[in-house]
Amino acid sequence: MEESKSGLSKKVLIVDDNQDSRELVVKILKARGYQMIEAVDGEEALEKAIAEKPDLILMDRSLPKIDGYEVTRRLKGREEFKGIPIVALTAHAMTGDREKALEAGCDGYISKPIDVRALPELITSYLMGKEEKISGGEEE
Repeated sequence: MEESKSGLSKKVLIVDDNQDSRELVVKILKARGYQMIEAVDGEEALEKAIAEKPDLILMDRSLPKIDGYEVTRRLKGREEFKGIPIVALTAHAMTGDREKALEAGCDGYISKPIDVRALPELITSYLMGKEEKISGGEEE
């Protein structure tokens, strides 16, 4: 396995049906050396995630065919995806939306519009194991 402190050799799957959003994220992360994989709907997201085994998945919530939270639940239900961070990337920024994303199995939450300066550092932190917790959640 290759180790890299920058994005080199790390694969990121961006799942978003909005072409402008997808292109912005791809442009930012490719410039940092990440290999980018794109999907435009839930079915394509499942297929590409399983085929490509990305190091991180950025998942929009509102997707055609299968919504992003259902895709997340399906992937997190598979043993090989338990350690792959899935980060919600969504325009849904109302009270409770972060908790819904985390309950669906997302490891983090980034709201749109994307802060282009902060995005590379956020991606690095999720790849290094950052995980958000549901506030006021159950203790185990």
